[in-house]
Amino acid sequence: MARTRRVAVAIVAALAAGIAPAALGGAAAVAATPSPTAGETTETGTVVQEGGPLVVPSGEEVVTTRVTVTLPEGASGPVEARLLLPITWDFVNGDTYPLSWDITPSCSVDGGPFRPCPLEDPAGGLNRGPHVATMPVTEAAPTITYDIRIEAGRDARRWKDVTGTLDVGAGGAPDLASGPVGFRFAHNTPAPGLRTTVLARDKAGVLWQYEGTGLPDKPLKARERIGGGWNAYTAITGLGERTAAGEGDLVARDKAGVLWFYEGSGNPDAPFKPRVRVGGGWNVYTALTTRGRHLLARDKDGTLWYYRRTPAGSPSVPFQGREEMADGGWSAYSSILGRGLGADVVARDKAGVLWSFTDYHQSNGLKFAARQRVGGGWNTYDRIAVARDLSGSRVADYLGRDKNGYLWLYEGIRRGGNDVPPPSRRQIGHGWGIYDTIL
Repeated sequence: MARTRRVAVAIVAALAAGIAPAALGGAAAVAATPSPTAGETTETGTVVQEGGPLVVPSGEEVVTTRVTVTLPEGASGPVEARLLLPITWDFVNGDTYPLSWDITPSCSVDGGPFRPCPLEDPAGGLNRGPHVATMPVTEAAPTITYDIRIEAGRDARRWKDVTGTLDVGAGGAPDLASGPVGFRFAHNTPAPGLRTTVLARDKAGVLWQYEGTGLPDKPLKARERIGGGWNAYTAITGLGERTAAGEGDLVARDKAGVLWFYEGSGNPDAPFKPRVRVGGGWNVYTALTTRGRHLLARDKDGTLWYYRRTPAGSPSVPFQGREEMADGGWSAYSSILGRGLGADVVARDKAGVLWSFTDYHQSNGLKFAARQRVGGGWNTYDRIAVARDLSGSRVADYLGRDKNGYLWLYEGIRRGGNDVPPPSRRQIGHGWGIYDTIL
């Protein structure tokens, strides 16, 4: 009797569950299995990056990688993918730079239009977790393809190999599929507007231009002729940031003391417009150099004067009235070098020691803080110059031409707020003894 009661209870339970027991002529008992939806399935899909890690040439070249995602069988509903890239920091001269500053991603799903999917910091700018690029939402399917397009600035090269993770699921959770996506940031020749130039005048008065490549192994291209007649000048200096796109201005003083202004043309094949007369009397100065877009001039008494560019930037009136920058003492230096991009200068004294000067504003004008010693031995060179950035380090580089005609590169470092040369150097050219001016 007890056994009969237990069987009856079991049958009632089975009927309540919607299962017809075989004992009642129904099919064999099978548990109901609901179709999985995003966020519910216990299976795991796959994430495959076609061709392996994407090689990303740094310097404004856009490249695309395709990632194929296979979802678990039966997955349904809206799904979202998120690309998570690690918070990797580059420590450069005491400063830190996140990867998100250097790349701009856009994304496409299943061949659709590309849409911006910028890297964002979920920690609200605190950089405590991975940066996240969120893909457009789509409906679950057995296979989904994601195209990720990367535009990388020239500084992205410093990241080298970076591996992120693509998570796919409800709201980007990794409940349906998760797998690695790799990027290999490589050196590349940046766009012309991101590359500097080096100018050199030969002893016949011909001015030559060497475009920077942005590549560390061979930082200068073969020279190109700008034009002759430049031996009419006793001093030449650039103003502002000179680039391979023909940007950046120039001033030159002739033997009669007249200063001439050459405006950048924007044409790399002929980088300067015809000269415009600024005015006479510039023979009172023994040295001219740049301070960003402005001009510094040392007179015969050793006083350093500052000429600000006029707001309108007229070629015939490029400067405002002069201001005294430093009262005396600058005759101690055989070379004074300012930077086309930046405000500070370095100067070599007659013993061959290089000094760094960082400027600051006071109530009585622009002044220099106490000088800082960079290093000795710079009288090895009969010509020294500053280049904007030949090595891709994001700070100004320095060039030295020795008495044998070899050209040496010092890849700049940041010290005390100024870009200065390090102790190490490497040779990047020979035969430069044919030039009497390098800038």
